[in-house]
Amino acid sequence: MTFNGWGVWALYRFEMARFGRTIFGSLVTPVITTALYFVVFGSAIGSRMEEVGGVPYGAFIVPGLVMLSVFTQSIFNGSFGIYFPKFTGTIYEILSAPLSPLETVTAYVGAAASKSMLVGLVTLATAALFVPLQVQHPLAMLGFLLLISVTFSLFGFIIGLVSNSFEQLQFIPMLVVTPLTFLGGAFYSIDMLPAAWRTVTLFNPVVYLIDGFRWAFYGVSDVGVEISVAAMATFFLICLGVVGWMFKTGYRLKN
Repeated sequence: MTFNGWGVWALYRFEMARFGRTIFGSLVTPVITTALYFVVFGSAIGSRMEEVGGVPYGAFIVPGLVMLSVFTQSIFNGSFGIYFPKFTGTIYEILSAPLSPLETVTAYVGAAASKSMLVGLVTLATAALFVPLQVQHPLAMLGFLLLISVTFSLFGFIIGLVSNSFEQLQFIPMLVVTPLTFLGGAFYSIDMLPAAWRTVTLFNPVVYLIDGFRWAFYGVSDVGVEISVAAMATFFLICLGVVGWMFKTGYRLKN
């Protein structure tokens, strides 16, 4: 069986066209949010904390801000993209189209990841207006951004499949993902925590994602870049396996 590239491209373009209709709001929001974070964290806290791990505090929080935007957008885009066809009943047209489960997931997750990466780059560009940035490993930075966008878009795809209402669609991002991000070293180094809390924090998977992304910028890491990559790859494979099982069994797809 050959890969239906044209079908994937058509579904991908359809999802991107929907994003294009709301692109102004989608890109203005991270700009405003990033500016507010720098006003609050950069000015209020940065004036009292000059450096973290040899990096100016304003620059230190940039990877965390980018990841916060990417996490949120990846999960939202991935979940809403597949939930809306379920809500309107057009999911059956997609399931009956000449597309394999892999091709369908590739189109939806690819579109969600593309949107998330664009928002992440806009957030990064906005941050560069406030603080001087350096990226010691640009290819690694783009690689981390791509892997995280795809992984969490896939995670959002799962949320969209299992959700039966818009309230359920927002439950996990609001009550789980955002708190984990704030507690994952986005705005501080975990080395600044007491020993007991540092041990607890190491069970937060978001720590490894933000830490690896920050390493690509400044070459500093709290837990090790190899562990960060392994954690992301493991979560990606778990999400891929769950999606494969859901398509194979039809769970929350056909009923």
